[in-house]
Amino acid sequence: MPISISMIVVSSQLVVAVADGVPKFDIARNCKLDMAATARLSVRQSTKSCVNDEQQARHQLASQWSKFPAPSRASCTTNESVGATPSYVSLLTCLQLGQWAR
Repeated sequence: MPISISMIVVSSQLVVAVADGVPKFDIARNCKLDMAATARLSVRQSTKSCVNDEQQARHQLASQWSKFPAPSRASCTTNESVGATPSYVSLLTCLQLGQWAR
């Protein structure tokens, strides 16, 4: 089935919109899902640590967002949003790796 020009235009607008600002992830939900399998710490302790890490990464992203190239922001945000539990730590890592690769 061929892709129409209008579908390409609409989807490109979605990527650009995603790159305009730091995306919103449900930190608590994602941490609970990620930490449910943790065997060494209680789920509550693991979740608290995860939420703290995610909040710190979100704060760092908010302060540095405009310094990352728009194509990197769009690509990393899209890649991160594909999974069931998107992460600010992972998004920040993707963006930083993109800078170091240049």
